[in-house]
Amino acid sequence: MEFGIDAIVLLMAVAFVAGIIDAIAGGGGLLTIPALMAAGVPPVQAIATNKLQSSFGTASAVVAFARKGRIDFKRFARPAMGAFVGSALGAWTLQRIDPAFLAGLIPVLLILMVIYFTVAPKASEEDRHSRFGTGALVGIITAIGFYDGFFGPGAGSFLTTALVALFGMGLVSATAHTKFLNLSSNVAALITLVIGGHVLWMIGLLMAVSSVAGGQVGAHLALRVGGKVIRPLLVVMALALTVKLLADPANPLTQLVMGQSR
Repeated sequence: MEFGIDAIVLLMAVAFVAGIIDAIAGGGGLLTIPALMAAGVPPVQAIATNKLQSSFGTASAVVAFARKGRIDFKRFARPAMGAFVGSALGAWTLQRIDPAFLAGLIPVLLILMVIYFTVAPKASEEDRHSRFGTGALVGIITAIGFYDGFFGPGAGSFLTTALVALFGMGLVSATAHTKFLNLSSNVAALITLVIGGHVLWMIGLLMAVSSVAGGQVGAHLALRVGGKVIRPLLVVMALALTVKLLADPANPLTQLVMGQSR
């Protein structure tokens, strides 16, 4: 596909903002995927190209957090592998099963996440005692990784929520490790989509440059302001994603609600 200079500049600007949001709370795809589709990119190619640029942005955030010593790579090596395997299986399954039924479930999960962060006591900036062991951590992360490869929206928010609510991590620490896990699942899905020939390399790499810069800015913001920004931004992005999903007339949950209201 051919893109004009104005379209390229706009997509790169959107990728920069999305990189900041992704590094702090996740959900940058809410901006980049619609922007790509508005530029005339077909849906599957838009998702694939977004995986390319977001993988670079997430990697940038991982580097920023790692430099500050906020990622325990040894402890999270197995969960990261679980995220990779789960995402690869999810992307493989996506080729064979219509994911439409998940579209009705995800708004419910996102709303539950919003309720949790709204009513739960303020999360500590320090790690606390985990309620579950390593086996449970790997299993839950693998399941979220499968979801990321199969469907995707909100995966970063779900990872952060799980690490805070179930495994006793502080918000900043959970955000840092979410980037590491999300990078693993992104790469697995990207490999699958590259094999399928869906990635638009030129625009994807240009957006990746902006996404990397945004990821650096977002990671530094998260480290400086901590939960003061992460918690409300998680809620805002979850609500935005819920509204976006429910605004789609094809969403099964929307159809169910509209059918009952008639």
